[in-house]
Amino acid sequence: MISVGIDVSKGKSTVCMLKPYGEVVHAPFEVSHTEEDLALLTERIHNLSAGETRVILEATGIYHLPAVTFLSCRKKKLKESQLK
Repeated sequence: MISVGIDVSKGKSTVCMLKPYGEVVHAPFEVSHTEEDLALLTERIHNLSAGETRVILEATGIYHLPAVTFLSCRKKKLKESQLK
């Protein structure tokens, strides 16, 4: 399983992708809360070769809503097993 951790802030998020025991799949990178950047994030998650992927992020007032909404709307593209 791969864990995608998202640290949400106003207008952007920092994302890191890890395998079990902390092995880094992608070093931390920033994603703006724009359709273009969130689409690129969706592609990165979709292209992970592992079976199950968990996306974890903090609920931060309203700042997390763009990322959650975008990823939820693309759940079919990400495969059911990639978003829990």
